[in-house]
Amino acid sequence: MSGSSSDSKRHRFTDWAGQSEDAPELVAAATVVLLRDAPEGLETLMMRRSSKLSFVGGMWVFPGGRVDDDDYPAGQPDDIFAASRVAAVREAAEESDLVIATDDLVPYSHWVPPTTINKRFATWFFLAPAPVGSVTVDGGEIKEHAWWRPADTLARHKAGEIEMVPPTFITLMELAEHPTVAEALAAARDRADDIPHYETHIALDGKVPVSLWHGDAGYDTHDASAPGPRHRLTLHEGGWRFERT
Repeated sequence: MSGSSSDSKRHRFTDWAGQSEDAPELVAAATVVLLRDAPEGLETLMMRRSSKLSFVGGMWVFPGGRVDDDDYPAGQPDDIFAASRVAAVREAAEESDLVIATDDLVPYSHWVPPTTINKRFATWFFLAPAPVGSVTVDGGEIKEHAWWRPADTLARHKAGEIEMVPPTFITLMELAEHPTVAEALAAARDRADDIPHYETHIALDGKVPVSLWHGDAGYDTHDASAPGPRHRLTLHEGGWRFERT
């Protein structure tokens, strides 16, 4: 399994802190969270990216990637949502060798990263039931894969055995509440009219980075110490802590 020193983990996120008026342009991307039922409960397909990659290298992620020009419907060059659905299906096939249909995708969330990182992907997350078949990875961009229960993946992360980014963490935390694929998909469909959109601001609580989202008292000011409501993920080395009031 992949791991890194606590210093490298801390610097990876503290470098995101603050604001930037010259933020890199957002690039459309898509991620698909493939789900399957197992004897001990719902599992998700996790994949470890090569540590040599400049973007989230070494991290455990869900299949996904940028939206290509060919993913857009003919005559609809601005339909990013439709293109993201096509990209999610394409990326699942390219990275895992699993074939899913766009009709199987259930919109789950949308994520926009901080303005201070070098590569910024505005990413649609979709859920989908995993098709029958074996997962195959290329050994290049993707080094390993595993089917893990969300709670077990989070436990590995807390123990320092694997690395991930906040959108993956939040998604797994939510999916851990559902024992079956059917229940997870039903819950996602129930919020179809109010899909969560996360535009991330990063602040520091001392030396600890904090991901802030809309509704947090410190969101607009990038002040982690601001008193009031909380909607944040504090990235403690000994275990990330999510708060929402």
